[in-house]
Amino acid sequence: MAVNGKAALVTGGGRNIGRACVLGLAEDGFNVAINGASDRGACERVAKEAEAFGVKAIVVMGDVGTSADCKRIADDVIKAFGAVDVLVNNAAIRPAAPFLEMSEADWRRVIAIDLDAAVWLARACLPGMLEKKWGRIVNLTGMNAMHGYSGRAPVSVAKHGIWGLTKALAKEFGPKGVTTNAISPGPIASDVEKEDDSFHHRNESVARVPLGRMGTPAEIAATARLLISDGGAYINGQMLQVNGGAQT
Repeated sequence: MAVNGKAALVTGGGRNIGRACVLGLAEDGFNVAINGASDRGACERVAKEAEAFGVKAIVVMGDVGTSADCKRIADDVIKAFGAVDVLVNNAAIRPAAPFLEMSEADWRRVIAIDLDAAVWLARACLPGMLEKKWGRIVNLTGMNAMHGYSGRAPVSVAKHGIWGLTKALAKEFGPKGVTTNAISPGPIASDVEKEDDSFHHRNESVARVPLGRMGTPAEIAATARLLISDGGAYINGQMLQVNGGAQT
């Protein structure tokens, strides 16, 4: 059993914000399930790090862009731990492409991973939360949800949709003991920086941050830990912008 008797599922948990959330929740006494799409080795390394806090950690690989895999992932965690008490919807892709050049497949893939996955995973995990009359759902959005970005139309749509989903679930399930909130990170430093479009996009975003730097995965995880903790129990249906003060 976890130190606190509860279990958490984090999608995209093998690196960056996902990894930081896994380790933070393990430190807080949660058994943790780490989901990844392809890099099992990274997820297994995070699981070992988490176990150092005295909790159990499992790896549940799968493509959250499909409803079938979302259900299987949740079922595997429920089989291992009895329930998913905390769901952190972190997995996302952020491809850049001119709006008039993207294919229908490109559009649907982003929506499937960045938006639909949060729907299917919530549907799979909520019954156990409702049975216990306690649960926490934390959705990762981003500055795309607030402002939109040229060349990232599907990401902006999906992340804005996550904000709408958050508000709807908060109203429907808050009275039943389940809180749902969103975190909108600003530009966040990655575990391994690459000289690609995403790297340059984050660097350009720093120019709009009054604090003058990128955030860290641990700073985003700290916000998630607050929302999940007893101290955050009265926070529901909110999007917390953790972005150093960036407004545009």
